[in-house]
Amino acid sequence: MDKNEILISKAREYIEKEMNSFFRDQVSTLLKEESFTELNDRFYTDLNFGTGGLRGVIGGGFNRMNPYVVRKSTQGLANYVKKFVPDIKNASAVIAYDSRNFSDVFAREAALVLCANGIKTYLFSSLRPTPELSFAVRELKATIGIVVTASHNPPEYNGYKVYWNDGAQVVEPHDTGIINDVRSVSGTIPVITVENAKSDGLLKIIDKEIDDKFIAMVVGCSLRPELVKQKGRDLKVVFTPLHGTGAMPVAESLKRMGIEVIFVPEQKDPDGNFPTVPYPNPEEASAMKLSLELARKVKADIVIGTDPDADRLGVAAPDGDDYVLITGNQLGALLGDYIFSTRKEQGTLPQKAAFVKTIVTTELQRLIAESYGALSFDVLTGFKYIGEKIGEFERTPDGPQYMFGGEESYGYLVNTSVRDKDAVSAATMTAEVALYHRSQGRTLFDQLNVIWKKHGYFEEALVTGTFKGESGLNTMKALMERLRKEPPSTLAGQAVVIMKDYRDGTTFYVSTKERKKDIELPSSNVIQFILSDNSIVTARPSGTEPKIKFYASCRSNPGEPLESGKTIVRQKITSIKNALNTMISGA
Repeated sequence: MDKNEILISKAREYIEKEMNSFFRDQVSTLLKEESFTELNDRFYTDLNFGTGGLRGVIGGGFNRMNPYVVRKSTQGLANYVKKFVPDIKNASAVIAYDSRNFSDVFAREAALVLCANGIKTYLFSSLRPTPELSFAVRELKATIGIVVTASHNPPEYNGYKVYWNDGAQVVEPHDTGIINDVRSVSGTIPVITVENAKSDGLLKIIDKEIDDKFIAMVVGCSLRPELVKQKGRDLKVVFTPLHGTGAMPVAESLKRMGIEVIFVPEQKDPDGNFPTVPYPNPEEASAMKLSLELARKVKADIVIGTDPDADRLGVAAPDGDDYVLITGNQLGALLGDYIFSTRKEQGTLPQKAAFVKTIVTTELQRLIAESYGALSFDVLTGFKYIGEKIGEFERTPDGPQYMFGGEESYGYLVNTSVRDKDAVSAATMTAEVALYHRSQGRTLFDQLNVIWKKHGYFEEALVTGTFKGESGLNTMKALMERLRKEPPSTLAGQAVVIMKDYRDGTTFYVSTKERKKDIELPSSNVIQFILSDNSIVTARPSGTEPKIKFYASCRSNPGEPLESGKTIVRQKITSIKNALNTMISGA
């Protein structure tokens, strides 16, 4: 068969297997119109079920997010669960979903496949944030959890993340085991109706009973509850959930603590089309535009934004005459500084207090944690590794005690009741941090200056190379292999002194050509360059999108005055960004 005949065959196969008429009709129309370019994009490959689950454009086809792909993936997940729970009556699952288009449909499809396999399933009655799903898995002692979300991606996307019984996203060996079982699904996928699933005791709808416990946990994270109770009403908090799941849990948690939020009205209600923002991502200035405008009008003390599934947190605060967005690395530094300093002051800092960050998160956070006597741990990029590390601590007799952790991409965890990034409890903690420093006559940026003067000025940047389509994937792979086999000797005018290859766990010393196998982390397709001025550049391909993310971090020398340090570091960052963009364009 030629290429078009193969596409026609795959399209007909999908039409036969898809039970949802909306998605089925999409492909039928493309077949009738002989739209082979579009058919190729939908069928040249299957949507990859990666280590975190699924993420893709919504639509009909094997390379799209749709009910059939969700059902097939869930059947593979069910097959894997059966291997771990011989008596399936003892297995259970929790499913949550966010405000994205078709999230409720995909969640219901997943629930019914699990029920048809005899797995008792708890399904939230309406949209809930990702951290509440993680909390619910632990609270209900479920075997697995699923949340239907594409996080902060554009509105045309949706996705599906899988959690294990510890409430963290799946890691080895479960991730690869689930992937293998998903890929081997063939034949008929069992089905059951909602009515029969309920009457058989296999499907239970949950809401308030978990909400109340989750919010109580969030409120209980406060380190200075009396301060918040006494002065919280004076703190002006502008809050946007960006049309997602954060509205209820964030506002209700802060209200119980003593702080009322001022909603951005245009963005309060859930809407999967995200009509007021180009991307529903609180990392982006464009997504925070309306909240900053409202903050200027009401003279807010702090601005808070959560992404659609409320696992990422964006913050802005007054700095001089206007409001300035705080980066993910900076907010992590502020939260870590507050948590460790407060616990030390109160005498509640454990002897083996632990801080966990990813390998691309600023080293400033490590310096902060260690300055208060905490142990610091690095993990691979991906919050599941932070969740995994907490589990390791708990299983180790007299082991470290987790206090705080985070990643540069606006994800933080200030408790151990959740095992994924949690923007709800991070939002309440951030409001408390702002209130505390306000009570001391400081803004958040004043406190950042205090931190920088102590540890040196740090600044980070992210440069993303996007490689579209099938040919783009090949270009992306070739660039990573070239960097690995022929590492640059210089980058932005600085000598490359060390290359760390996290795929084979080695450190290569450029001057001596010595290579040591000394990285004790799981294998990951990540390369990190350390430059002669201690700048760090990391190349990491996305696991869900055709992109390579380059993370750059620069720092001033100890003792350098703050203002001159800022100037020097910003010049370094600019030079590195220019060099990376040149590298990407020439790939």
